[in-house]
Amino acid sequence: MISARSYAPRYSPGAVLAFLCLGQFMVFLDVSIVNLALPSIREELGMSEVSQEYIVTAYATVLGGLLLLAGRLGDTFGRRRLLRAGFVVFALASLAAGLAVNGPMLIAARAVQGLGSALLAPSALALLTSSFPEGPGRNKALGVWGSLAGIASIAGVILGGLLADGPGWEWIFYLNVPLGLGAALAAPRIVPDGRGAERGDRRPFDTFGALTLTSGLLLLIFTLGEATRIGWTTGRTLGSLAGVAVLLTAFVVIESRAAAPIMPLGFVRKKTIRIANISAVLVFGTFSALFFFASIFMQQVYGYSPLKAGFAYLPLAVAVAAGAAVASGLLAKLAARTVLMAGLATTVAGLLLMWRAPAGGAYAADLLTPFLLLGLGCGMAYVTLQIAAFTGLSEAEAGTGAGLINTSQEAGGALGLAVITTIAYSGLSGDLAAAAGDPELIVAAQEAANHDAFLTAAAGGFAALVIAALLMPRSRRTAPHPTTGQGTGDPEHFDLTH
Repeated sequence: MISARSYAPRYSPGAVLAFLCLGQFMVFLDVSIVNLALPSIREELGMSEVSQEYIVTAYATVLGGLLLLAGRLGDTFGRRRLLRAGFVVFALASLAAGLAVNGPMLIAARAVQGLGSALLAPSALALLTSSFPEGPGRNKALGVWGSLAGIASIAGVILGGLLADGPGWEWIFYLNVPLGLGAALAAPRIVPDGRGAERGDRRPFDTFGALTLTSGLLLLIFTLGEATRIGWTTGRTLGSLAGVAVLLTAFVVIESRAAAPIMPLGFVRKKTIRIANISAVLVFGTFSALFFFASIFMQQVYGYSPLKAGFAYLPLAVAVAAGAAVASGLLAKLAARTVLMAGLATTVAGLLLMWRAPAGGAYAADLLTPFLLLGLGCGMAYVTLQIAAFTGLSEAEAGTGAGLINTSQEAGGALGLAVITTIAYSGLSGDLAAAAGDPELIVAAQEAANHDAFLTAAAGGFAALVIAALLMPRSRRTAPHPTTGQGTGDPEHFDLTH
């Protein structure tokens, strides 16, 4: 691996970490920041309840569908260049979103925001891993990075409510403009180029593979989101899933024959990288459903206002940061398998407590403890998966690794939320109709649906725990050098690829 010392002296690892964390924070913030502002946006722009969900899904769908392509582009053309392009696209799209005068304009702007985030996210993560050598230093950096996912998501909920109730929902987007453009201008003075391939060594770009994979991922994520609304057995859903299968099968065939594949199939043959990405699909499906249903649960069953629900997340955000810090320290002493299992067990325990949280309960007695457990578990699992997904990769492969783990997270989040929503809401409409307007029966029906969601999410977390227990390596070993294949001899390194 290339260490921070191999770059020009002006690139301080601390400054690199702080700058790249800004990009990570912006990406995750904009996933959640619009949620509490949706009623204001819908009323002002005259949108229907059905169309307003595309304000959220347009961003997430484009982001998830383009991550792997963007990671490969960074490997090929330079990660700092992709990072700067992402900041600029994100800032300009945010300006367009703030100026939107109707729903279609806002939805289109949010899709372009997703494009900007997709360009910067894998490049930022690849630059981070290449700036810190494999071992304790990288673990600590990824601990800071990992804590931002939960913190930014929760900060987005709170900030979105404050801005929507204050200067207006437009400022949710306007704030991104100076931040994004300023970051694009400052990047050359703060972060190294981190180019994966020298100019003379570049091979032809895998255009057909890129188009096939991106089309398949976009169609998959969009279909999963729509299935909860139109049904899983409709012709549209089944036809779309068949199209996904055809596109992804074609992608595997293309990659097996391409001279410069966008995702070398050898990636999935590396055991820990493969298991890390499979686990990420399950883990982030669980996390996505957790945050979605916890927000609904507090408002529907506990009667919280949107702003109060946002502030109720603060202990969870602190716990995420603590869990990430704990994981980054433990990974210098323990196998990733052990740390991941501890994080997942803690997460499952928190979900089971949420499953048993009663209607009309008290925050301190019924929600605070599960929130603390969920935060600790999420932070530990997220950081461990990030580290495992990069173990043994060379500098030139870092962008592809970043795109792959980010794609697994986004696809897992979409899949998990779609499946858990379908299970939780399967009988809700009938229960609400049977309630005949009785407030107590309505709350009981909503309580039951949310409890089903938490129990299903716990099952997903338990499945990830079983996979980690059975398939991940049990011991720490010396990490192979990315070019020689020889061990580093450093006991603080560990090999997860065998």
